[in-house]
Amino acid sequence: MKLSFFLGLLSFIYLNPTMAQTEFDKPYISIGVVVTDLEASLDFYTNVIGMKELGEFSVTDEMGQKTGLTGGKAFDVKVLKLYDDPNATEYKLMSFGNEKNEEEKHIQDRNGMRYITIFYKSLDALTQRLEDNNIPFLSKKPTLIPDGRRFILVQDPDGTFIELIGN
Repeated sequence: MKLSFFLGLLSFIYLNPTMAQTEFDKPYISIGVVVTDLEASLDFYTNVIGMKELGEFSVTDEMGQKTGLTGGKAFDVKVLKLYDDPNATEYKLMSFGNEKNEEEKHIQDRNGMRYITIFYKSLDALTQRLEDNNIPFLSKKPTLIPDGRRFILVQDPDGTFIELIGN
């Protein structure tokens, strides 16, 4: 590993002493999302939302069985982040060819992980990409929220709600 990585990690711990005092090894959460169509979701999250594909890995059928992740089915995972930083949250996409969930209109329609929130400096370019890609807005586009920022609500190809917040 590069010396700059270790220096950055040391400065992170020094500047964030509470992290050094917790039981956690990393200051972020890695989120796994099963999607219907891996390529369609990858296109949505990279080309429309603006995430970066920064890695991928495969899980063999044997490892899927051993870990209890699958009943012995191999799968591939695409790792996305908002930006290339070792401490950025990972959003991991994988597909097993399952049917798409029933269409839902609101987050109250089903239990479980329902939405993610992504914060932008400005929503202008994103709004244009959403419109260019015919992504329907579920909110009034964009809605002004009480703190002065703008809010857009959309859904990914599998129906996961995406809150987009920025100036």
